[in-house]
Amino acid sequence: MCYCMIKSINSVAVVVKDGKKAKKWYQDKLGFVVKSDEDHWITMALPKGNGFQLHLCETKPLEKGNTGILFYVDNLDKTYAELSKRDVKFSQKPIDQGWGKYAMMKDLDGNVFWLMEG
Repeated sequence: MCYCMIKSINSVAVVVKDGKKAKKWYQDKLGFVVKSDEDHWITMALPKGNGFQLHLCETKPLEKGNTGILFYVDNLDKTYAELSKRDVKFSQKPIDQGWGKYAMMKDLDGNVFWLMEG
């Protein structure tokens, strides 16, 4: 039996030109609520949602292959070890940046997904 690694999708990045304008649009037009608003990190969710968030990412288009999709896992190191044994390729091994520990894996076609404990 394998270790169950991915437990949920936490957020998806949406590339926007202006984070403040996009935040207002999602609030006023769609009824989203602000979950966090710190410089580059603006997240929005539905008021009665299931925890899923949109990350309004004010930037040039994401680097090639980065889907902006974040999967939550219970234990990042165990998940990394298990997926590595299965020959899953990583563009970023587990790293702690102070704001959180994450890794980035690639699928068969080079699409990049984020893994983070949560």
